[in-house]
Amino acid sequence: MATAVPPASVGPGQRRGVQPLRAGQGHSFLLRKLHSLSGIVPIGAFLIEHILSNFEALKGPAAYAAQVKFLNALPFVRVLEWGFIFIPLAYHALYGLYIALRGKSNVIYYPWAGNWLYVVQRWTGYIAFVYIIQHVLRQRFLGVSLPEHPGAAFAKVQHELANPLMLAVYVIAMLAVCFHFSYGIWLFCAKWGITPGEKARRRFSYVCTALGVLLAILGLASLYAFVGPNYKNAPEDVAPATGSLHAPAPNPYA
Repeated sequence: MATAVPPASVGPGQRRGVQPLRAGQGHSFLLRKLHSLSGIVPIGAFLIEHILSNFEALKGPAAYAAQVKFLNALPFVRVLEWGFIFIPLAYHALYGLYIALRGKSNVIYYPWAGNWLYVVQRWTGYIAFVYIIQHVLRQRFLGVSLPEHPGAAFAKVQHELANPLMLAVYVIAMLAVCFHFSYGIWLFCAKWGITPGEKARRRFSYVCTALGVLLAILGLASLYAFVGPNYKNAPEDVAPATGSLHAPAPNPYA
């Protein structure tokens, strides 16, 4: 873990920069490995699915309701929800918070890219931690229950984003989460030996950057669906789209 100490002289054969990535020491080894792995599977996989599902909002309230209905109709959905989303997410967030609070930034003495990424990764983690708590509470457990009323999903999100402050929170959180995840993939592959060597890590950083940008674009486009002009004042509850091949009904929001 980086610490805020004055820079020492660089000896022969040494390179300026952050220390090489190493596994945790002692009893923390397994906990750190699980923390790293949980950020990719299942949390990372859920994040991608969540962003893609929200992208259905661009097709309108009925299509969005159909996606919410489909997800809540999966077999053993509540077991999946707790076992593969809530519990891993709680572990990753709480242990990540523990790691972050014990670490110290050294960008004052070592203002290099690796150290700045270290700082941004921690702060985006803080943002994601606060955002996810309020998001899960407000959208999953408070107000109308979306598992029982999927047709109310679009209007529920739309009402929340009607507040400019909440819209700003969602935009900032979307950017923070996408950065945290994409850089987390890079860290995971470096720590687990998947990208050995500086050249492999540098090349893989381009892939992770592209993934983060793509996810951010999809996420921000989904937010626009709720606040844009196409579906203003959506009904409080709509019938989920059936996906039939018949011609679509006229757009009542046009």
